[in-house]
Amino acid sequence: MADPAGPADLRAVEAAFRQQAEACADQGPSPLYALLMERAADDVAAGGPVARLLGDWRGHPVLDALSMRLLGAVHAEVLAGRAPELARHYRAAGEGGGVDAAVWPAFRGLVEERADVLRPRLDRQVQTNEVRRSAALLGGFLEVARSTGLPLRVLEIGSSAGLNLVWDRYAYRLGPHRWGDPSSGVRIESDWEGPPAAFDAPLEVASREGCDLSPIDLEDAEARLRLESFIWPDHPERLALMRAAIAEVRREPPTIRRARARDWLAEALAEPAPGRATVLFQSVMWWYLPESERSAVSGIVEAAGARASAAAPLAWLRKEGTRVESTDVELRRWPGGENRKLAESHWHGRWVRWLGDGRIAGMGSRPATWPRGPLA
Repeated sequence: MADPAGPADLRAVEAAFRQQAEACADQGPSPLYALLMERAADDVAAGGPVARLLGDWRGHPVLDALSMRLLGAVHAEVLAGRAPELARHYRAAGEGGGVDAAVWPAFRGLVEERADVLRPRLDRQVQTNEVRRSAALLGGFLEVARSTGLPLRVLEIGSSAGLNLVWDRYAYRLGPHRWGDPSSGVRIESDWEGPPAAFDAPLEVASREGCDLSPIDLEDAEARLRLESFIWPDHPERLALMRAAIAEVRREPPTIRRARARDWLAEALAEPAPGRATVLFQSVMWWYLPESERSAVSGIVEAAGARASAAAPLAWLRKEGTRVESTDVELRRWPGGENRKLAESHWHGRWVRWLGDGRIAGMGSRPATWPRGPLA
C-alpha cells in the first residue's frame, strides 16, 4: 500500500487500473472503459502522459478510486464539449457502434494536452449517485413500512445530490412488478428474480434528510457536470436516467447537510422519533469511509437501536459490496437488532435477486481493504 503522505507508487497505480479494467469488462459491462483502463495501465508502465499526470498524486489508487477519478475528469471535458474528437468515439460506443481502437490515441492526447486542467480534479473524491440503486433499496423501505405500519422518517448518509433520497417519487418496472407513480418522469427498470417484495404495503414518507461531506448543488451547472462525468460513456441509459432524476430533485430538493456521517447521525439519532419508523440507509458509500468513521457510525446506530421501541423503531438499510460480482442489500431492525440479507443486486442496480423474507446475516464494519475497488 502506498504511503498516503507521499506520492503513489506507480506500480500500484498500474495494478489498480488493470483491476478496474477487469471489473469494467466483467460486470459493467463497459468495453470502452475496459480498453481505456488497460491502455492507461500500459501508459503508466511505459512512463507516458498518464504516468506523468499521476506521478505526484497522493493517496491509495484502489481505495481512493484513482482510475475513476481520471476517467471522470476526462469525461467531464467530453460532456462540456471541449474534446470533440474523443466525444465522437464515446458517442459511437454509446450508440452500439463498438469501441474503435483510435479512442486510445484521442484519450492519451487529451491527457497530454489538458494535464493542467485534469490534475486538480484528481484530488477530489469520486461522486456517484446511481439512481437505479433505488430498485434494490425499495423493497427494504417497503418491508419496514409493512412490518411497522408507521410513516417513515428517512435518513441517508453519503447522499451526494440526493437522487436516491427521493426514491418514492420514481416509477419502477422491476421484472413483472410495478410500483410508484406511473406519471413520474423518472422510470427505473431492473431485472427482478425471486418472489415479490412488499409492493402492496401502504407507504407514507413523513420526512427525509441526508448528509454528505461534499453535497452536490444541482443548481450549479459545473456540479451537475461533475456528477454526470462519473457515468460510463457507453451507458447512455444511465446518463438519461440521472438527468431525469436531477430534473425531479431540482423541482423539490431534499435537505442535505454538509457534515461527516458520525457528526450528523449523533444529532439525528440522539432521540427516538415516536410515531415514526426511522430508516437510515446508504448505497455503495461505506468503502469511502475510513475505519475510524465506520466504527463511530456503527456505534452511534447501535446506541440508537438500544433506545428504539415498537412505537419508535429504527432500521438500517444498506446496499454495499465486498465482491466484484454484486452487492448485498441488508436490513437491521430494532428493537431486537436482527440483521437480514434481503437481496443481492448489481452494483448499478441492473438486476435484483430478492430473497423473500431474507436470511440472517452477520453484522459488523466492512473490512478496511477489500479484494477490489468499488465498481463506480
